[in-house]
Amino acid sequence: MKIGIGFGDNFDARASGRTVAEEALTNGSIDRSDFVMAFCSGGLAHTEFFEGLQTVFGRRVPIIGGSAIGIITPDTLSYTGHPAGAVAIQSDEIRCQIAAADRLSEDEKDAGRRFAQQIERTSEDRLFLFFYDSIKQPATQRSATVLNASSPLIDGITEVLETGVPIFGAGLMGDYAMNPAVQFCGTSVASEMVVGALLSGGFRVYHRIMHDCSPLDGIYHSVTKAAGACIYELDGRPIVPMIDDLYGDRDWRRKTPVDLLTIGIYHGKKYTGFEEGRYVNRLIIGALPEGEGIYLFEPDVEEGTEIQFMLRDTDKMISSARGNTNEVLEQILADGRKAQFGFYIDCAGRTASYSNTLIEEASEVQQAFNRHRCPFFGFYSGVEVAPFINNSRGLDWTGVLIVLAEE
Repeated sequence: MKIGIGFGDNFDARASGRTVAEEALTNGSIDRSDFVMAFCSGGLAHTEFFEGLQTVFGRRVPIIGGSAIGIITPDTLSYTGHPAGAVAIQSDEIRCQIAAADRLSEDEKDAGRRFAQQIERTSEDRLFLFFYDSIKQPATQRSATVLNASSPLIDGITEVLETGVPIFGAGLMGDYAMNPAVQFCGTSVASEMVVGALLSGGFRVYHRIMHDCSPLDGIYHSVTKAAGACIYELDGRPIVPMIDDLYGDRDWRRKTPVDLLTIGIYHGKKYTGFEEGRYVNRLIIGALPEGEGIYLFEPDVEEGTEIQFMLRDTDKMISSARGNTNEVLEQILADGRKAQFGFYIDCAGRTASYSNTLIEEASEVQQAFNRHRCPFFGFYSGVEVAPFINNSRGLDWTGVLIVLAEE
C-alpha cells in the first residue's frame, strides 16, 4: 500500500487542487491512484478545486469527500484561510466500491437505502466509509439552521447492508456559520448528497473514539416535551430558563452553536461511576427564536429519554486524544501488525480557537503518528459517525480515529 498526502492553502481553487494532488503523488511515490479522499474549506470554489485535482489524478480516478472546516496532515493543522488536502491510495490489496445518492434533504433514510443498494457485499469487506451533507437548510433571518440527521441515514444504510462491516462517516460542513456544504461524488461535484466507499481486501481496521465532556452535576433529567431535534421541557419545566440559570445570563441564546454545554445520554448503568466511552453527547445548536426550546444536531432525543447536562472538558479532550491514539498504535504493534494509514475525523468544535485551549488536540494524534512513521490525514467535520455500543451512531464533540493495518 502506498499513501500520498497533499496540502494547499491558495485562494485560486484550481491551482490549489493541482498543488494538493501533485504533492500527494510525490510524497507517496504514487504512480497509479486507485482511490482519493479530498476536502477543502467552504470558502474555496469546490468545482474548480475538484477540476484541479482531476488534472493531476485523472478523470477516471474516484475522488470522494467535500467541504471541511480544516485539514490535518503530518506537517500541517489548519482551519483558517483556504485549507485543502487530499490523500491518494495505491494498493493491490484494497478493492474499492464507490456509491452516491442524491435528494438527501428530502428523506435521509431513503437516501441511505438507495446509497447502500449500490454496494455489492463480499466476504472480504473491511470498512464502509461515507460522507454526507450536514446542511439541509441554512439559517435565515426568520428561521434557524436545519440539519440533515445522521440517525435515519444510518438506519437506511444498515437496513440494506445489515451487519458485519464497521460503518464510519462524517457530516460535512465548510465553515462555522453553517453555510451550504458540497460533496465530491467520485467523478462529479454536488450538494444534498451522501457519498462513500466500501473497502475490501487484505487489511485490518482499528479505531478509537475521543471524548471531551464530563457531567455538570451528575443529575439526570427526563425529557418531558420534545419534537424532532427540539427539546422544550425537562422534568415538566421549560428547558431554556433552566439553561439561563446554568449560565447565569441569556447570552448563550445568541450563540450558534452553544459554547461549553451539551446534552449527554449515558449508555451505561446509572450511578456506578463515570465512563466517558458510554456517553453520546448532543451539540446544542442554539435556542429557538422565541426561547421556547433548544435545537440539537440530531433528532434522537425523544420524550422519556433521560439526559444529563454535560460540560466540555478541555483537559479530558487533550488526554483522550493522546491516550487513545497511543493505545491503538501500541495495540497494532502488540498484535504483530504494522499500521499503514491513519484517518482522523475531528469535530470542528475541538479546535484550539473554538475550545480556547493552548494546545491543538489533533496535534496529539498528529505527533503520535509521526513518531510511528505512519501516514496520517484528517479533517474537521460537523458530525462524526462510528461504531458505538453495537451500532454505528452519529456523534458530537468527538474525534474518530480509523487505522488501517496490514493483515
